Amino acid sequence: MSMPGTDRHDTLLPGTAPAEYGLAPRLAAEAFGTLFLVLAAVGVPLFTIPQSSPLPAPLAAGLAVTAAMLAFGHVSGGHFNPAITLGHLLAGRIRTVAAAGYAAAQLAGAVAGALVLYGVLRTLPGIADSRTAFDTVSPGYGAHSIIEAPLAAAFLLGMLGAAVIVAVFLGAAGRDNSNTAAAALAVGLSFAVLLQLGQAIGNLPFNPARAAASAVFSSAWAMEQLWVFVLAPLAGAAIAGLVFRALPSPLAAVPEDEPAAPADLPAARLP
Repeated sequence: MSMPGTDRHDTLLPGTAPAEYGLAPRLAAEAFGTLFLVLAAVGVPLFTIPQSSPLPAPLAAGLAVTAAMLAFGHVSGGHFNPAITLGHLLAGRIRTVAAAGYAAAQLAGAVAGALVLYGVLRTLPGIADSRTAFDTVSPGYGAHSIIEAPLAAAFLLGMLGAAVIVAVFLGAAGRDNSNTAAAALAVGLSFAVLLQLGQAIGNLPFNPARAAASAVFSSAWAMEQLWVFVLAPLAGAAIAGLVFRALPSPLAAVPEDEPAAPADLPAARLP
């Protein structure tokens, strides 16, 4: 029996849980969750007053990831990051058409969130140049890094950090994406820790959608360096996804007095 609101592009591999939502609501969840993430991850450092002691930006972003995953993870899986979606695709946990839709929705949500922040900046009389303000939260290397980290350092850390985040997500969520609460906590904490490290290197976001969103509203140099902060996390995600794809599937225990299920049972559905 097919699930309502799904189509052939949502069909999953055997052993995975059925998708309860159609593609449209899942894309909406990904877009809104990514918008919320950008509002927190970009907005908190953007409007931080140096003399105050606000919630540190990396912790705010990590909490936003956890909250968004808890709110929307049961709908879409709670990726909110093209790197995480690529990791799921290569690990065999999402179909190509759905993955492409997820990436587009994440980018749209991220740009929408950055647009809201840009609009708020334009209303503040004390900020003459909104693009210069966005420069302070956009990822960069060399002269645009706090410690003037070179391209190699930014790329390697961006790749490694994304690989860790994707591996944590895939490992915590499980093959059937059933442990969404555990994944939310694990991924949120991982983001907070890695963002604290990446902040010193050059505001590394480990998220291509978030990097693109801030670069759109920054000075020209941000767009020129954007490829690093898109390619590096995607490369790390690909490594993690392929590693999880190569892992053997766990064997389900079958009672001695119960015959094994036939091999030609209908496949379940992927998100």
